[in-house]
Amino acid sequence: MSIPEIEYCPGTLAPGYDTYSRTCLVRVFNGKKVSHILPYDSPASNPETDELFEENRKRMSISGVQEKFSVLLEKNKLRLISEGERGKYILKPIPNAGRKSDQMPANEHVTMQIARQVYGIETAENALIFFKNGAPAYITKRFDVKPDGSKLAQDDFASLAGRTPQTHGEHYKYEGNYLELFQLMEKFVPAYKLEAPKLLKLLIFNYLFSNGDAHFKNFSLLETPLGDYRLSPAYDLLNSRAHISDRDFALDDGLLPKNMAQGKLSHQFSVLAREAGIAEKVFNEMMELMVSQSDAVERFTFSSFLDETAKRHYWQSYQGRLKQLQKK
Repeated sequence: MSIPEIEYCPGTLAPGYDTYSRTCLVRVFNGKKVSHILPYDSPASNPETDELFEENRKRMSISGVQEKFSVLLEKNKLRLISEGERGKYILKPIPNAGRKSDQMPANEHVTMQIARQVYGIETAENALIFFKNGAPAYITKRFDVKPDGSKLAQDDFASLAGRTPQTHGEHYKYEGNYLELFQLMEKFVPAYKLEAPKLLKLLIFNYLFSNGDAHFKNFSLLETPLGDYRLSPAYDLLNSRAHISDRDFALDDGLLPKNMAQGKLSHQFSVLAREAGIAEKVFNEMMELMVSQSDAVERFTFSSFLDETAKRHYWQSYQGRLKQLQKK
């Protein structure tokens, strides 16, 4: 695998760059001139590298199936953390499972960029980066770590609901429906009226981009400087259907309790908005935005680092979901 020829910023996907743009460097790397090529090979490529990654694995506490590594920015170089250090970045190389797994870093990267730049969804800062041997990885800046290295409190919705594998079994993340997220948020978030529409927009986005793994642990509340809580920036957004055979919605009951889940999807989302206390005018404006961005989505898709086949599939998948969402 060789490092691809760069024509778009591997962070913002802006055209005309052969490395990270200034905007990306400021957002993701605190303005430091970081290379888009890491100074070591990808995991499982040689014994020396493997030892580095094996040590790092022991220090990662972030859950999830995909392998993640903890990274620090020192001057303008990214390195794996040592014992006793807290990483400020999470590095996600090509995973060992799923169809077309080599496309997963680019998939997550373009999906996160579309969420932020096209739909105005607050996301974790992120970029695509390449190992010395050309393999891509997704890198994201931790939003729960402050510049001084101290940590903001963060609780995912499984924790808020008191769900663990011990109490609810191995399937604990996937039980229930999305209305329960709003009910939990109303309980824990003082500024619920401001935060609820953000969550709804994220749910519509997940449907539109075939993210069928948006379970209870993939949504979080984050501590604010005032000590209360708000919805955290979005993370783990990707077209999961490209890699696994999953459902339209990650949760067992879908958007709503079964007795409410009637009619076309647009109607179900409107019921969800009403039950969550979101004004009809706010919901209608949100839906208008969500279904009217085809040109921008196409531009980002074909500027991404997906291969040509994956770009076409990503675009077709989006178009199929868009048609479903537009049905009245």
